[in-house]
Amino acid sequence: MAAYQTVVVGTDGSDSSYRAVDRAAAIAADSGATLVIACAYHPARQEDVARAQDELGSDVAYQVMGSTPAEDTVRTAAERARAAGASKIDTVVVDGEPVPTLAAVVAERSADLLVVGNRGLNTLAGRILGSVPSEAARKSPVDVLIVHTT
Repeated sequence: MAAYQTVVVGTDGSDSSYRAVDRAAAIAADSGATLVIACAYHPARQEDVARAQDELGSDVAYQVMGSTPAEDTVRTAAERARAAGASKIDTVVVDGEPVPTLAAVVAERSADLLVVGNRGLNTLAGRILGSVPSEAARKSPVDVLIVHTT
């Protein structure tokens, strides 16, 4: 079997998802693959932003300009990936649900490995409602590595 060429890893900014990034980065480094770090998000609704601005008033210390939490998440993940030895790193931030977003990124990048953490896999809610790792593994057309992160 040939080494992986493109590895996609999903992160939501949690410690457990960063552990999946670390593992994906090590795999990408070992095989010389490109690592694509993906983060799915939903932008804040305008009503929520307006309410927060009303509550904060003119206190600009709490306002973040030019960045979203998802962008910060992939930036942090890329730093961790570099520290783990990955040299070819791309990041992508997509408005959407995690599993469809990961599937789209895998398809767009012609990835041959998807890496996700196991958070939610063995919970009651995960069993009833589904979890990102189980849905990703079930729906992915490529190899999936579910990293023990919890």
